[in-house]
Amino acid sequence: MQMTEITFSQATPIDGYGPGFFRVGGQVLHGAVCVTETGAQIWGGYDDFEMLKALAENVDVIFIGTGAEIAHIPGKLRADLEELGVGVETMSSPAACRTFNVLLSEGRRVAAAVLPV
Repeated sequence: MQMTEITFSQATPIDGYGPGFFRVGGQVLHGAVCVTETGAQIWGGYDDFEMLKALAENVDVIFIGTGAEIAHIPGKLRADLEELGVGVETMSSPAACRTFNVLLSEGRRVAAAVLPV
């Protein structure tokens, strides 16, 4: 198997995660976080639509991590984001972190809003 090292140039990847925290760009954040190419901030969860709405002009898709297991997100949240023209992909938080990093390394306009595992 051939391995290719991922480079992020100016972007900030998700370095790791664990029970109740995420490490982004070397900084540890506890609880849910929203991550873009420029960094991360605490996210208020599914009820914090305003933070995700603010990303609409800068991202094409938001990966929503639902914790340790995949789960449905509130239908209104999905509908409101899609109405803004933002794609929504729901998956477990570990999968959302990995997918975000891969697409970020490709220079794609992505964000991840992830609940802790």
